Amino acid sequence: MTFKDLNIIPSIMEGLSKANYTNPTPIQEQAIPAVLAGRDLLGCAQTGTGKTAAFSVPIIQLLSERSKGQGSKSTRHIRSLILTPTRELAIQIADNIKVYSRYTDIRCTAIVGGVSQKVQERALNQGADIIIATPGRLNDLINQKRIDLKMVEILVLDEADRMLDMGFIHDVKRIIAKMPNKKQTLFFSATMPPEITKMVKTLLVDPVKVEITPVSSTVDRIEQSIYLLENGKKQHMLNQILEDKSIVTALVFTRTKRGADRVTRDLAKANITAQAIHGNKSQNERQRALNNFKSGATRVLVATDIAARGIDVEELSHVINFNLPNIPETYVHRIGRTGRAGKSGMAISFCEKDELPFLKDIEKVIKKTIPEVKGHPYPMTGVPVFDKTSKASGSKPSFNKSAAGKPAKSKANPARKPKSEWFAKSGKSNSSRSNDGRPNSSRSNSSSSKSNHGSFSRSSKTRNDRAN
Repeated sequence: MTFKDLNIIPSIMEGLSKANYTNPTPIQEQAIPAVLAGRDLLGCAQTGTGKTAAFSVPIIQLLSERSKGQGSKSTRHIRSLILTPTRELAIQIADNIKVYSRYTDIRCTAIVGGVSQKVQERALNQGADIIIATPGRLNDLINQKRIDLKMVEILVLDEADRMLDMGFIHDVKRIIAKMPNKKQTLFFSATMPPEITKMVKTLLVDPVKVEITPVSSTVDRIEQSIYLLENGKKQHMLNQILEDKSIVTALVFTRTKRGADRVTRDLAKANITAQAIHGNKSQNERQRALNNFKSGATRVLVATDIAARGIDVEELSHVINFNLPNIPETYVHRIGRTGRAGKSGMAISFCEKDELPFLKDIEKVIKKTIPEVKGHPYPMTGVPVFDKTSKASGSKPSFNKSAAGKPAKSKANPARKPKSEWFAKSGKSNSSRSNDGRPNSSRSNSSSSKSNHGSFSRSSKTRNDRAN
């Protein structure tokens, strides 16, 4: 199927063509006809599925068709509102809409905090059919009577679960109260916690439900690996992994803003170009860091989860979880920043002892065991080593321990293993890469190919023993 088969008008088709859009993704294929038909929509989709075009393309078309015969555009009213949790995501959506609508009369603008309000006021005075906004700044402008939402025809709530996590849910309800009761509502959320389910029942009327790539099925094209590390060795491990120059870009996730700044400073000391992006940075600083990362001026972007929403970088080969998230679904969103648009990608995670329960929860959600990287210089101590021979023979799992009850040490010194052996598990083998340094999508993910590196997947029982 092509976009032409979805009855997209020629002016939008021209914009899509310029952006090299030819075939719709599954969510676009299902959502666009429903939205064009005027139906409310409930979209359950994780990042990287193409949902921005799934709602913005039909919105542009509906507003364009309704604009015909209305005369002067000098008195434009806001006819569509797209609410998002973060500034970066709002700006990204606005940029995409400008591309899709470049050959139409539709105008859009982003309304976000962290930048001058006067610039946004000027854009609103010039007229906007679509605004893409974060709840905080939008509420400010509504209270100042700078924005009127009484003419809104189509409302989009994007990443509603993240807005709930960030405490925006009451702001969102106040904004919705300023809009007409009769409107088309498009609701997108990767997860459906009770509060979100309650909102869906309140806002949507007989919605079409589109569910793409449930959280429980992590994208198979992303090669995942885990390093079980001794406490305090994460930065050492990160620096060594980034010695591989074929890792052109890497997005590193930390749990806290302070942690992001610390990792960035330590990378700089190792002569690795890096910038941090988090909530304590001004919008100009965040946008500059993101632009530098996209252009290649910065090799590593260190981000917190909230700030990372909206980061969409083509050809991002590696996502590195410096800290494991305590919410399993967040792991799925993080690693979804690589392996986008059907391409391969690599997700590397670090885990210390106190994070083992998080790892257990993540593996339960994604329904697979993340392969462990063996033989690196900083192994976690005091963790039982699963005896893979017992699994093969069908007997109960046993643990290879010394007479003293401590894990038996290998005869070979792991620290003396050639880097090529343990780097291979994290994507450092040259044979697994194309000439431009990106992961080779043809690389086999079979367990037999992994066994060549002397590693094996740990059983869920082993993980339970470790976590407890």
